[in-house]
Amino acid sequence: MVSPELINRLERIEKLLLFKKKALTLEEASEVTGYKSSYLYKLTSAKEIPHSKPNGGSIFFDREKLESWMLQNEVKSKQDIESEALSYTLKNRKS
Repeated sequence: MVSPELINRLERIEKLLLFKKKALTLEEASEVTGYKSSYLYKLTSAKEIPHSKPNGGSIFFDREKLESWMLQNEVKSKQDIESEALSYTLKNRKS
């Protein structure tokens, strides 16, 4: 019988290897994003997420493009907004 500790270690190693891959399958992209495969498939069908489909077959995702897509539409913190406002005010100050 395999110990739970060994299974946990193997799962961590598997995830580390996954994070080094450049091209991800639908299932791997699901692991990286935390979205269900069915939802990712829906996004690919609607052309709302960058993906590749060589020879019209399986769906693949470029890790960098997937991460960029996940980080789009950033919501700035109050501190960031206040800092930008202060910088803008000081820069455009009338003498």
